[in-house]
Amino acid sequence: MDTPEKPFHCEVESSSDEPKETIVRCHGRLGHQTAGELRETVKPLISQGGTIVIDLTDVNFMDSLGLGTLVSLKVSAINEGYCTLTLVNLTPRVQELFRLTHLTSLFSS
Repeated sequence: MDTPEKPFHCEVESSSDEPKETIVRCHGRLGHQTAGELRETVKPLISQGGTIVIDLTDVNFMDSLGLGTLVSLKVSAINEGYCTLTLVNLTPRVQELFRLTHLTSLFSS
């Protein structure tokens, strides 16, 4: 029996400590229909500085637009200069996608 897929959504948790750390927990499928939601959630956080951690524990699918959105956000954080963006808890399937696209090193810096 198939279980219905839950809609993609993000939960944001920010610390009040310095340096600031914001955790963005993503749930569901990150793809062409949902990548905009992630971008709209994370992009404003980059200008606030500090560390942004995108937790992909509950992301069970990612397509090229989802991947491109993560790359775009990482580049924006690098260009901003005072913000770091990291990914954590990638599923084996998502890890393989990063390996195949040679993007592992971008996100390990």
